[in-house]
Amino acid sequence: MKQHWMELVPIDRYIVHSSSILHDFDRNVLTNLYQPLIGSGAFSLYMSLWGELEKQKMWGKDTTHHTLMIMMDMPLQKIYQYRQKLEAIGLLKTYLSEKDNVRHFVYEISPPLSPKAFFDDMILAMFLYHRLGKTKYNQVRSTFLSPSFDTTGYQEVTSSFHDVFESVPPSELKKVEQIELQEEQVFHDRKEENSLQFSSDLFNFDLFYEGLADAVIPKKAITKKIKETIIRLAYLYGVDHIQMKNVIMSALDIDNTIDEEMLRKKVREWYQFQHGNQLPALVERTQPLQYQTMQNKEPATQEEKLIQQLELVSPRQLLIEMSGGAEPSSGDLKIIEDVMFNQKLPAGVINVLIQYVMIRTDMKLTKGYVEKIASHWARKKVKTVKEAMELAKEENRQYQEWAKGKSTTKRATNRQAVRTEMVPDWVNKEEEQQPQETAEAEQKRKEIEEKLKRFQ
Repeated sequence: MKQHWMELVPIDRYIVHSSSILHDFDRNVLTNLYQPLIGSGAFSLYMSLWGELEKQKMWGKDTTHHTLMIMMDMPLQKIYQYRQKLEAIGLLKTYLSEKDNVRHFVYEISPPLSPKAFFDDMILAMFLYHRLGKTKYNQVRSTFLSPSFDTTGYQEVTSSFHDVFESVPPSELKKVEQIELQEEQVFHDRKEENSLQFSSDLFNFDLFYEGLADAVIPKKAITKKIKETIIRLAYLYGVDHIQMKNVIMSALDIDNTIDEEMLRKKVREWYQFQHGNQLPALVERTQPLQYQTMQNKEPATQEEKLIQQLELVSPRQLLIEMSGGAEPSSGDLKIIEDVMFNQKLPAGVINVLIQYVMIRTDMKLTKGYVEKIASHWARKKVKTVKEAMELAKEENRQYQEWAKGKSTTKRATNRQAVRTEMVPDWVNKEEEQQPQETAEAEQKRKEIEEKLKRFQ
């Protein structure tokens, strides 16, 4: 995992460029629709970069990141993290040039989506709904709605251009055509809105195409637009290549073409049928590919095998498995989902947290305890399963005291003669002053961890 100082240092130079004309209305959209998703820090970075553009100008002035650090009163590590958020949500593109050991960045800020485009985007709308809740979401959404104009009973009497203006002589038109733009110049423009970008790795198209022949789905029906939709649906609903093939069959029309809206509807119906009429949630996510350390690797140890399993299963699936197949309670799911959203921890890291906490606390998820460990891991920038396991080993003593609600200053006076708390096998047990688990606790822990082997 790359550190920010490998990508950015204070002396690196940058210049701000706007890919399109920005309007005052964009501030309203950014504040109410984007800020809940990216946070106040990333929002502040965008507004700071926008502020570097002079009025009616598309380019700022060349400067260093140290200047930006001073202006925002913010460390470079935070600026780098917030920059990545803006890039991920489509508000910023970053370009790098390196000459004579001097790095120069161009930060191209893009306007936000229009309210209609934002709420039409199923992923952005879903994440905003999750972040704000139903009541606040509807309130925010209503501020961008207005009554439609019913033209019934009206007749349009608008004047046309030729009714008002006289035709220009051809000789004048020729003069205009002779005025050319200078080289490397473009007009200020309001470009088409940028949508979210997703990697094609999110969906296995090779296996998907192999199954098209059996499903009698013409490959030509998978247009570029449909392909992009499939990737987004796979991300949002967790649909694999087999399920997607079956859904697409129901979305084909008589001309063997795929209607995008129908495809979205069918996938949504499939998901709700599979999950009791519930919409997708963060707890269905699995570890992002960029944070999977065991991808395409054969486990050599039991710990590596466990890491691989925790990278491939969603937090919800892990909860089900650890409870012997029972559906998790809405309260447990809410605790995990809130932690995933608020602390921005990947699914695999959450899995380590679930396993550690549930085995430590007799199969119970205590909100305060979970949130305390999660916030600690977030501050430590934990992104991989292995990092989470290593940190849990290092801080096991501290986490035990958090579970007891005791201060570290009372550690010596409150130490028990016989330790009955259970911990996963991968937790470091080399603490010299702590006796081993009782036989009963050891047996119970092994029974719980045995369930994890079924993930493969």
